[in-house]
Amino acid sequence: MKGRTFPRMIRSPQKLIRTGVGALVREGTPMLKVVHEESKSGQEATNSGGSLLDEIVRDGARQMLAAALQAEVAAYVAAHADQLDADGHRLVVRNGHHEPREVTTAAGAVPVRAPRVNDKRTDETGQRLRFSSAILPAWSRKSPRVAEVLPLLYLHGLSSSDFGPALTQFLGSDAGLSASTITRLTTQWQEEARAFGTRSLAGTDYVYVWVDGIHLKVRLEQDKVCLLVMIGVRADGTKELIALADGHRESTESWADLLRSGKRRGMRAPVLAVGDGALGFWSAVREVFPDTVEQRCWFHKIANVLNCLPKSAQPGAKAALAEIWNAEDREHAEQAARRFAADYGTKWPKAAAKITDDLDVLLAFYDYPAEHWIHLRTTNPIESTFATVRLRQRVTKGPGSRAAGVAMAFKLIESAQQRWRAVNAPHLVALVRAGARFDKGVLVERPDESGGDQQAA
Repeated sequence: MKGRTFPRMIRSPQKLIRTGVGALVREGTPMLKVVHEESKSGQEATNSGGSLLDEIVRDGARQMLAAALQAEVAAYVAAHADQLDADGHRLVVRNGHHEPREVTTAAGAVPVRAPRVNDKRTDETGQRLRFSSAILPAWSRKSPRVAEVLPLLYLHGLSSSDFGPALTQFLGSDAGLSASTITRLTTQWQEEARAFGTRSLAGTDYVYVWVDGIHLKVRLEQDKVCLLVMIGVRADGTKELIALADGHRESTESWADLLRSGKRRGMRAPVLAVGDGALGFWSAVREVFPDTVEQRCWFHKIANVLNCLPKSAQPGAKAALAEIWNAEDREHAEQAARRFAADYGTKWPKAAAKITDDLDVLLAFYDYPAEHWIHLRTTNPIESTFATVRLRQRVTKGPGSRAAGVAMAFKLIESAQQRWRAVNAPHLVALVRAGARFDKGVLVERPDESGGDQQAA
């Protein structure tokens, strides 16, 4: 073996694919056959099971996958070529191929025969070491992208019995698309939702939280599911689902149980919580996290105020309310609130009282960075996310059970979470947690010698 050199182990699947394709070219392996025999017309090709373009894509995917797998195995064997047994024989060698199988990919169903490796090495415990492909695991029958599409299609309204007919035309195979596959997925989602609800929160700091209760009709029961939802902003400015639980009519005790559970698992008290004024959450948070500041949702408050007014007065009232929540600072917002009370309090005192009685908790967001005001005025992150949950509910007439409803919402939020953007000026979130003071939305660095405040430039 002395004097021989071997290629380094190639770890990246992308590098393996490029290496495999290069090997195809160097070895003169025939590539795609684009031109069909003249005897087979375009119409015949279409009738025989698909377009010429699809055939080319699938043939190319098959050859590229085969080449990449060959390159991966060759690199693995070469990386361990210096390891020999007592007789001088290699411990890691090629050993033919596995049984052929079909893998469903974004390019369609691709047949493949993965090369096999005989690895005679053992670890410290005496267990045999085994080669595991990073490109095509031994159990894989679908690419990760296809596996992600299946739950999304189901959650967005496609019936479990429709997967085969709907996707066979696109993927060229109905393998792994049966109704039983989706049924197994729903059971798996319920387990994932339960595991999510018991995970540790000790390593994550949520500075802001939005809370809301979302009601979903259950198809087989009279009562609705009341989902208690908490979405938070981490210290780095990113948004994340904190908790999702089946509560009971948004009661104080249900919220308290959820908050106590989070506290036991290491959750710190948020600096600010945003939610609807009708929630039992506020009594619960005062008990569990008494230092958390309250911010009432303007989206819900405007709806409550307009419900107390005749339709003819609603457009003007809505504009007057916008002058409050969209004011340049707290002082101007308080002035706009006084004007609203003067204009509408005489005829509709109940509508005016909804603003004046809760003004402090409606304007709490003005004590935080101006860049964050747009995020802190409403519970829109929850409302917009649950639009997809309500879409699925309308299509399916509700989940079949309470556990299925929680699992469905969990998977939809998990999918939507990948597209959530960080809050504006995310670097300021950590300063909020550190107790920094903001005046009119601008960071106040430190008191100056004259007794005033110096503001950040």
